[in-house]
Amino acid sequence: MIGGRGGDSGQAFPAYIAVIAGVLFLAFVYFAVGQAAATRNGAQTAADAAALAAAQNARDQLRDRWLEVLLVPDQWGPFLRGEEYSVGLACERAASFAARNEAKLASGGCEPLASGSQGFRVTVSTTEAVGRSIVPGTESRHAVASAEAVVEPLCTFDPLEPTADPSSETPSAPTETPPPDDDEEGEPIVGLTCGDKEWKVDPEAPMLPDVSDLFTVRLYN
Repeated sequence: MIGGRGGDSGQAFPAYIAVIAGVLFLAFVYFAVGQAAATRNGAQTAADAAALAAAQNARDQLRDRWLEVLLVPDQWGPFLRGEEYSVGLACERAASFAARNEAKLASGGCEPLASGSQGFRVTVSTTEAVGRSIVPGTESRHAVASAEAVVEPLCTFDPLEPTADPSSETPSAPTETPPPDDDEEGEPIVGLTCGDKEWKVDPEAPMLPDVSDLFTVRLYN
């Protein structure tokens, strides 16, 4: 009887080892799949952050450059349309934010949108491999993700037309225009509307609304 019990134990031991090995294998598979999913999620997070960073940098450039011509309304057009910015500087910002999220820009991974909207399409790849060197054969495979962000202008400019002088219906002899008085203050520039608010630009203290009043930045879906 004792010998029979020992034989049963000996037969059960290999089965026990096989069960444990199977459980460990499944645990390894689940762990590897989880790591790959986390890496892919990280790639999308990095792409979103990089695209938003590029668009926000373009928005900030627009306001800074607009300030340089603030007293020349004839030059406001490119800024009202959200066009006057450096793509290179915006993409440098995108690369910086991708690096903060353990990713890098893919080849040609930062480009202006081709849809007619102002903004960027950014593609990144993770610096870590998909399997993080845990799963053989994944050492050179990296997660890739893309995102698009747009810059939407919020302002319009409708300059007031000068009113005609009713007393000058008949042509008169040209008169010499006196030189401008240096001490005379300029008239405020009116006609700029951002959202539902009208703004006046004071020539004595020229300034624009806050950047968030001029443009909105969002991920493009």
